[in-house]
Amino acid sequence: MKNALNLKKISTVNGKVILPGSKSLSNRALLVSALASGNTKLLNVLKSDDTSRMIEALQKLNVKLNVNANTIDVTGLGGVFKEGLNAIDLYLGNAGTAMRPLCAALSVSEGVFTLTGEPRMMERPIGPLTEALKSIGLRIEYLNNDGFPPLRIRGRMPTSHELSVSGTTSSQFITALLMTAPVCGGLKIKIKGDLISKPYVDLTVNLIEKFGAVVHRNGYSEFEVEGTGYKSPNSYLIEGDATGATYFAAAAAISGELELYGLPKDCAQGDIRFMDVLESMGAKIKRTENSVIISKSKLHGIEIDMNAMPDAAMTLVPLAMYTDGPVVIKNIASWRVKETDRIEAMVKEMSKLGVKVESGEDYISIDASVRNDAIPTFDTYNDHRMAMCMSLIAFDRDVVINDPDCVNKTFPTYFNILKSISKN
Repeated sequence: MKNALNLKKISTVNGKVILPGSKSLSNRALLVSALASGNTKLLNVLKSDDTSRMIEALQKLNVKLNVNANTIDVTGLGGVFKEGLNAIDLYLGNAGTAMRPLCAALSVSEGVFTLTGEPRMMERPIGPLTEALKSIGLRIEYLNNDGFPPLRIRGRMPTSHELSVSGTTSSQFITALLMTAPVCGGLKIKIKGDLISKPYVDLTVNLIEKFGAVVHRNGYSEFEVEGTGYKSPNSYLIEGDATGATYFAAAAAISGELELYGLPKDCAQGDIRFMDVLESMGAKIKRTENSVIISKSKLHGIEIDMNAMPDAAMTLVPLAMYTDGPVVIKNIASWRVKETDRIEAMVKEMSKLGVKVESGEDYISIDASVRNDAIPTFDTYNDHRMAMCMSLIAFDRDVVINDPDCVNKTFPTYFNILKSISKN
């Protein structure tokens, strides 16, 4: 039986939080470093389940990694994976940032690979990416259900270098293609539909350009990446996790003051814009060279399109308990294909508080003007973000959180840090 965490009502938070490295940047940088010419020292790499899956996969693919705490030295291959890889099975847990980019990179490598993961990963779509890869002559087979992992890949170079891919389900499909393009002779990528989570694509472009990629783009509708390969920048510092920062930022906005260290003024992560959302709701925000300081203030309700920040958007749900009006989050259909159906999960868990919750295919609305006084036990659905979000209800009352260890996916120290900055 999985354990539960009892959180006593928190009255205030105060102090400084040194943020762990970004999951999105850590897994991207690990893979690109492996494909690059030269050696790369990666600094402030996140230690979590998702990054462990990527590290284990790269080691199975004969990449030399020297792991020393949060620093990893990567000996680059100078191109695709190709040495003695004829029956490689890779278990990738529920790490989308490992499954999608590795799928693309391995499809242009030399060898036969099987990609699998947790049961939930088998329910998360990958078809738009795999069908795009197959359209340029790459060999990918679905081992169970069409459009979903597990996959078998027989790698080779593409026979064409122009493809189209849907942008409406996950930006990780485009990220995977962008990351692979420099080592497969280049790609011209056309986006079908309105691309979601645009800042994550900007993050990818920014990273691969640091490793020497040449990217030409027409907004978010077309990307052309030259087949230049990658060249190590020698070292690369992973920014603090801007998505993980949203929980502490919200906590400070509710009751207290926190300095979140590891978020530079030129932060490359799109979720840094969550600070602007908090500010628009009334929170006091101050930016320094390498941190953000958030102070409490009267918080207002908000109706907002969060298509660009679907992960950070989740933090607004529990925040509705502390606003003077409803919180309505729109254009978040991608929540339904994440680690769990996050719209359905949030409706169920917030309803335990007696608040009014409404939802549809791509929105959720929370009005906490009416509530009960029960001590809720929140289920987390093996979803790290559900656990971290629901911890914010502890500013209103005692709560119980089932399976708190699910935060190990991206933020293993979350509850320890929360405890260290909280006063009951």
